[in-house]
Amino acid sequence: MESSGMINLEKIPGESARDYASRFLTKNIVSMELKPGTVLSENELAKEMGISRTPLREALIDLNRSLVVETIPQKGSFVSLIDPDLVEEARFIREVLDLSVIEIACHIATEEDILNLEANVKLQEFYLENYMPEKILELDDTFHRMIYVMANKERTYKMKASMMMHYDRARALSLVTVKDTKIVNDHRLIMEAIRNRNVEEAQAQTRKHLSRYDLDKEEIKKAYPEYFK
Repeated sequence: MESSGMINLEKIPGESARDYASRFLTKNIVSMELKPGTVLSENELAKEMGISRTPLREALIDLNRSLVVETIPQKGSFVSLIDPDLVEEARFIREVLDLSVIEIACHIATEEDILNLEANVKLQEFYLENYMPEKILELDDTFHRMIYVMANKERTYKMKASMMMHYDRARALSLVTVKDTKIVNDHRLIMEAIRNRNVEEAQAQTRKHLSRYDLDKEEIKKAYPEYFK
């Protein structure tokens, strides 16, 4: 396993070694630093994170339940290939939840909430102009989390997040394969619809935004066939 290119995360004060390992692995799997099919060396990963192998194994078990890590007895663990069926199911779940949450946000978002969303979109536009896809992806996640928070549905967002990893990897590939720059403008239109309290427009823009993978999936799979089941 090559670890030199991995994203290093600082351990949060009070965070357990197991939770840190899970967060570290999730970040690197979703960002595609740990690519589908990569063999996960417990020794190397534990050394990289500065933890013992026990909490690392526990984190691998957690990610196995999320279906992004597979473990084969006597052979070890590796990053799962992207399953198109799981991508589609995650997109379905996200659409159902996002459409409901954005309706609530349209009704109760404060002016401060809108200004925070606008600041996020302006940053996305900056990183789009300088094309830094990893920053756009990070801000994309933050943008949608902010909508859940303003709708008082932060726990729902956290519940959803564990089911999104196959879908999130497809999103990451979309940004580097087809360079889907339309998502940034999607966010501006969603933000403006929330500002205008226009539920119908906010939901329509959200549906369009979430359909991007459907339009790009064949191009992504053609570019990276080895990453998919």
